[in-house]
Amino acid sequence: MAASVAMPISAPVLASDYAEVQRQSLYVPVRDGTPLAVNLYRPAQAGKPVDGRMPVIFVFTPYRARYRDKDGKVQEVALDDKMALRSLIRAGYVVAVADIRGKGASFGHRRGFQDRTEAMDGHDLVEWLARQPFSTGKVGMMGCSYLGGTTFHTASTVPPSLKAVFVGSSDLDKYAFVRRGGITAQFNTRPDEPLSDDLASLPVDDDAAGVKLKAAVAQHANNTPMAALWYGMPTRDSVSRYTGNAFWEEVGIYNYLAPIRKAGIGTYFWSNWHDEPTAQSILSAANMPGSKFLAGPGSHCVPPPGFDFTGEVVRYFDHYLKGADNGIEKAPRATYWLEGLNGSGGYVRSNRLPGEGARPMRWYLDGGRSQTARSVNDGTLRTSVGKAGADPFTVRYDLPSADYFAFWAQPMDDKGLSYTSAPLAAPTRLVGYPVVNLRVKADKPDANVFVYLDQVAADGKAEVVAFGRLALSHRKTGTAPYKTMGLPYHPGKAADVAPLPVGQAADLAIDLTPVSRIVPAGARLRVTITGADPRQRNLKDIQQTPAPVITVERGAGAPSWIELPVSD
Repeated sequence: MAASVAMPISAPVLASDYAEVQRQSLYVPVRDGTPLAVNLYRPAQAGKPVDGRMPVIFVFTPYRARYRDKDGKVQEVALDDKMALRSLIRAGYVVAVADIRGKGASFGHRRGFQDRTEAMDGHDLVEWLARQPFSTGKVGMMGCSYLGGTTFHTASTVPPSLKAVFVGSSDLDKYAFVRRGGITAQFNTRPDEPLSDDLASLPVDDDAAGVKLKAAVAQHANNTPMAALWYGMPTRDSVSRYTGNAFWEEVGIYNYLAPIRKAGIGTYFWSNWHDEPTAQSILSAANMPGSKFLAGPGSHCVPPPGFDFTGEVVRYFDHYLKGADNGIEKAPRATYWLEGLNGSGGYVRSNRLPGEGARPMRWYLDGGRSQTARSVNDGTLRTSVGKAGADPFTVRYDLPSADYFAFWAQPMDDKGLSYTSAPLAAPTRLVGYPVVNLRVKADKPDANVFVYLDQVAADGKAEVVAFGRLALSHRKTGTAPYKTMGLPYHPGKAADVAPLPVGQAADLAIDLTPVSRIVPAGARLRVTITGADPRQRNLKDIQQTPAPVITVERGAGAPSWIELPVSD
């Protein structure tokens, strides 16, 4: 059973309170001799580093550890408390922030995105930090988004001195994330930053004139372009022309979980409900027994509001790196925001991950319409199978513009088919992954299908609460190499991908992003189906002319439905 609790929001009580910081930066060569820029932040008193040894928190970033922004102000990752790093220094930790190879002030070039070279670089820096005279020999790592990935991948190399990781908004299966359902969308497809961004990095201490910095950044010109890397590998077993191997498998962290488990490295996974990687963060926790999970109500890498995030981070590392008997290992496994709890929202603590123990409630698509007929003839959702029918729609590419970093989808009910329930008679608690099954056919051998689950308030205001996508050619399901919590898995290998013969119907199994909310009485649920999404950065390149006509079959003999995860 899950329990609702009032979570503390005050600042944590720290065992120590070191208000001063002493910084040092230098180049540290890794195993192949490439010098990486490392910035060290030590607790200080009276202008001098505190004597004695302390555990180290390591952050490995592609976004520059220290740099001047456009206004000339120095920005330093370690002194920003968004990820609790400044509080960790105050609590008696040394914080180290290093630029990955090919970025910031580090030398070398980036072969791939979170590849094994980068992972081993992280390994080498962890062990270097553990050997320093200021270190107890115990190291933790944390980060969010790309930094969560460098944390997770470094852990997969099991450095002996790495004791615990706090992984934010990262993925378990990069192919299933970046090319979900065979379709690229928002994440990881933006153009690379110009070299001038890296030149804005501050040189390390012994490079005041920036000579080494300029030499390092010159090597970055050989970096593999990230968007082109992902776009160039349409199937899970595609061989990249940039890396010369099946790169999706190299960066699939699920391939390296066993060593992390065997080493006993503590794992904590964090994301937020309005953030697409949350689907992967829950699966990561499900595949790492004993791990903790946290989800807040916000967007990408935003510290969960109304929750003592800093205190949680400090307590976590105090336990694993300082041996503190603070009870965090005995606390419930999952802490997550439940929208609508007590009328507005609140945190729940449970020994079950979101989705575990949920019972499926099936709603069937019925009485659809074409998107050209905006009237009361919109389709409906009902709890029993209706009469047989078919609803065609033409894919629309005249979509609203999306923010460049649009981490969440917006309602699309006027761009395809929509099916709406009657107002709910009672509040319904949904926690976990909705799953959609659609019987479809098309007038072209391949097309993309996007599905959105909306909550529609009594006043008509709608919000997207979950979404998913699948290309017709990637419809085949199979057995995953990791735990999927019962969700459909699409292998996506070349042998699994096949066109759908024109006019032939097939079933699509699509898992949507997870939800955690109490849908109030009087609200309605709506399923929308389209053939394109404004967050596809390459939409102009892949759109078909004429646009595909997709038909959704429903009712007796060909039911199409959505299963919602109902939680007690």
